[in-house]
Amino acid sequence: MVRLTKDLIAKSVSHKNRNEEDFGQYLQKITHLNLSDKNIDTIGHLSLCKNLRVLYLYDNQIRQIQNLDFASNITHLYLQNNRISCIENLSLLKNLEKLYLGGNSITVVEGLDKIEKIRELHIESQHLPLGEKLLFDPRSLRSLADLEVALKKWTKLRRMDLTGNPICHKPKYRDRIVVQSQTLESLDGKEIKEMERRFLMNWKASKAARKQHKERMTNEHASYLHFSVSETSYPRLPFHHSPSVKEKTNVLVLSEMHKVKRKPLPRILGEKNQMITQLNSMEIKESWEFVKEQK
Repeated sequence: MVRLTKDLIAKSVSHKNRNEEDFGQYLQKITHLNLSDKNIDTIGHLSLCKNLRVLYLYDNQIRQIQNLDFASNITHLYLQNNRISCIENLSLLKNLEKLYLGGNSITVVEGLDKIEKIRELHIESQHLPLGEKLLFDPRSLRSLADLEVALKKWTKLRRMDLTGNPICHKPKYRDRIVVQSQTLESLDGKEIKEMERRFLMNWKASKAARKQHKERMTNEHASYLHFSVSETSYPRLPFHHSPSVKEKTNVLVLSEMHKVKRKPLPRILGEKNQMITQLNSMEIKESWEFVKEQK
């Protein structure tokens, strides 16, 4: 087991003026630290490295992200090709811009919702058990659809690499990401050109407009059918057997038609008004003809 400590740093870095300067003061000044491929499996306390900006820890045996709270100024963190299974303990890295986690064993993308300055996220080629898929924590990404939500928050994200993960096989995966993020310049190692983004945005807007138009037409058609059944229905003239006609007891006559006041028809524009008026006239005409024939 190799633990990342002050002593390990002392053995790994070259310091020309080590005799003239206290090593502790030297650690306080360094901004870049390369400890890649050192067989490190545990990150120890590095509280003296307060001005650290870039930390290389790739190609090691690290299983857990820990003890990095001191590095509030760090902007680049390289942790690819380790044995990390969980993204954690990064909430205090307020200035982190680039995070490299490719080639680990991460099953859930999480713990990134508080890293607002992230510009590049590399999480490609995770070593997952057979049948496992890379998932996204509901609080930060909430599956592919809510990866778009996260991109709205990561307004400084420029590059993202998810190559080799099942999410890349989702329908229109690239199109949806490109449309959602206005700042992303590269996705999975492929440049996002402005012409591509404009085309996809126009396509999305056109699709949304067609969907809205279809819904509006459906609603209008449903409203028209409801109006035709309920609003345009009007009462028919009453009929009854006439007791005054003895020879033809089954004759139907209109009952005091001159006293019946029909309700005014609803005002309907265009052809609807004309159609209802015609139907009304035809009904009255047919009723009188029926009475005349019986007499």
